[in-house]
Amino acid sequence: MTQVLRPQTEAELAAVIRTAAGPLCIAGGGSRLPPVGRRGQVLETGGLTGITLYEPGALTLVARAGTPLAEVEAALAGERQRLAFEPADLRALLGTGGTPTIGGVVATNASGPRRIQAGAARDSLIGVRFVDGTGLLVKNGGRVMKNVTGLDLARLMAGAHGTLGVVSEVAFKVLPVPEAAATLVLRGLSVAAAVAAMAAAMGAPYDVTGAAHVDGETLLRVEGFAASVTYRAAALRSVLAGFGDAGIEAGPEAVAARWQGVRDVAAFAGWPGDVWRLSVKPSDAPGVLARIGAEAVVLDWAGGLIWALMPDGADLRARLGPGNGAAPAAFHGHATLVRAGADTTARLPRFHPEAAAVAAIAAGLRAKFDPRGILNPGLMG
Repeated sequence: MTQVLRPQTEAELAAVIRTAAGPLCIAGGGSRLPPVGRRGQVLETGGLTGITLYEPGALTLVARAGTPLAEVEAALAGERQRLAFEPADLRALLGTGGTPTIGGVVATNASGPRRIQAGAARDSLIGVRFVDGTGLLVKNGGRVMKNVTGLDLARLMAGAHGTLGVVSEVAFKVLPVPEAAATLVLRGLSVAAAVAAMAAAMGAPYDVTGAAHVDGETLLRVEGFAASVTYRAAALRSVLAGFGDAGIEAGPEAVAARWQGVRDVAAFAGWPGDVWRLSVKPSDAPGVLARIGAEAVVLDWAGGLIWALMPDGADLRARLGPGNGAAPAAFHGHATLVRAGADTTARLPRFHPEAAAVAAIAAGLRAKFDPRGILNPGLMG
């Protein structure tokens, strides 16, 4: 059995990559993409742990990449602060173990329901340290929210899935936990009506921080000071009157449980079948769903994010037809295979094929940061 590489320091990480004789399979805490079926010797970053700086007054936190996400969130909760972008825990959905890490959050740009209001993980990222494919340590950004550093490599690393470098340390801006929250619930809407209701809510001036449709319920969240939440929830209820009588759930535990389920796609946990993640223009969601024939769906980001439960082995992309505007019915978005059996993952690429111009840019970046092609080769093209 091949030994798993688990460096304990940044210097060890650099040495491992610099002296690597072949491909490396980057696996943070092992909670997302399992190394089975992927190329190369497994390199885990879970040994790089610890919060190195936390200044609540400056809304800044710095941690090594292998630090468990739960440890980061506990430290923030102690000061009534949080990561605004709401990173998911997909272990139940994927059937994996391991420990979600803050570096894995950055590598996958993991962003939950609040993305529609607070932005993605990359939008809260203010600095990063990583080791590129040559073993060179690269530092970009800083430990404060205002810094001028030239190229924004921190955001480039967010969502690169370890193909441009292995993250060793990250710095985030954080935000206070709001005083109150409420969820408006509409029941029995079709997908088309749910998307229209969410669009109406997002177009209203009431600062919606979550808009989802799951298990026949359309959910809309507002957060802030207690009096503001009460006012905005009532105002939104009036805006949505044409879609039905919206109930309001205001208890903090109930609101948190609702949105944790949306965030973690709990509706599909333990269900048989493949899981796909589609990023689309929200208004396109009903038409896309009509074409793919999903067994069940969860909509997030006001319809811009679709989680689709598909039959085993189904090629969802083939059902979507041509892309890049080649036909009136072209699919404009991205479809990612998130969970499937070994046969399907061997046959279908995990990530959506890139347009030619984007692929050329991506190849140029990989050639610059990983000239030997050893970091998660083949994962993203």
